[in-house]
Amino acid sequence: MMMKHLLSLSRDSFKKYFSSIGEKEFKATQVFEWIYDKKVLDSSNWSNFKNETREQIKKDFKNNMIKIVKKEEDDLTKKYLFKLEDNNHVEAVLMRHDYGLSVCVSSQVGCNMGCSFCESGRLKKVRNLETYEMVEQILLIEKDVSERISSVVIMGIGEPFDNYDNVIEFIKVINDDKGLAIGARHITVSTCGIIPKIKEFMNLPLQINLAISLHASNNELRSKIMPINKVYSLSQLLSTIDEYIAHTNRRVTIEYVMLNNVNDNENNAEELISLFKGKNVYINLIPYNETSHIIYKKSPKDKIMKFYDTLKKGGINVTIRKEFGSKISAACGQLRSKEVK
Repeated sequence: MMMKHLLSLSRDSFKKYFSSIGEKEFKATQVFEWIYDKKVLDSSNWSNFKNETREQIKKDFKNNMIKIVKKEEDDLTKKYLFKLEDNNHVEAVLMRHDYGLSVCVSSQVGCNMGCSFCESGRLKKVRNLETYEMVEQILLIEKDVSERISSVVIMGIGEPFDNYDNVIEFIKVINDDKGLAIGARHITVSTCGIIPKIKEFMNLPLQINLAISLHASNNELRSKIMPINKVYSLSQLLSTIDEYIAHTNRRVTIEYVMLNNVNDNENNAEELISLFKGKNVYINLIPYNETSHIIYKKSPKDKIMKFYDTLKKGGINVTIRKEFGSKISAACGQLRSKEVK
């Protein structure tokens, strides 16, 4: 049996583990206190565990860490490149907001979704990240900046719902008040539209935010720039969003990256109004981070403002995402692709 990692288990999973070795379930809480409060990963030092339990944990779990191998930073942003145990690389971005620190984490090494504007999809998926490899992105960044992370977005390299089980376990660990204690409403998971997993996600007893990477205002355009649309069409996705809102009573974020002369004209804005008017969503317009490998260009500022104004006048809740890291390799997957090259 493959050794599990201490940071890969939620408290509930630890309870099951302790039950299976004939120990009391409350030991799960003590484990979390040692790991996340006292930051002690070596079970040899867990003084409130008996010797044989400590030895058993040593046998059953590893506690190695991934490594930060590169950092790029500007005023409000730090981008981290991590080296994994198998020499693969992933990245995470720290953003400084007026309300605290936010981290965008990766969920896979590479991505198979193949969105034509995305740097991380240019390099195909190598494997899913284990839960601990996602948790460690946050722990290592917290240690590096000596500050607490207050919100997390799972929008880095990879499609989170293509690594569903590990991502959900990760959310449980970081949301746990004995874990990293990041409030559910401060955790957002983003998907390009894997409908069966959105349906599964809506039935979880978690108040986590859902973001949909839409990026197109009609079916034909979406199929052209996002291959997932050929599997789950825009109309199927829209009815799933309606179902999600009705079931959870939570607002959905619609992400829309602004690509010059691709999806940013007045007609696109009008189409978005007809798709979302009166629905419990808000549209987040994202200035595109250009990369040397991809032909798309960022929509000019005045075009983004005009698009924004049209949506606003059409009764849509809309925001323009603040630009982070335009002076560094901020496009998703950009730092990793330099390394892989």
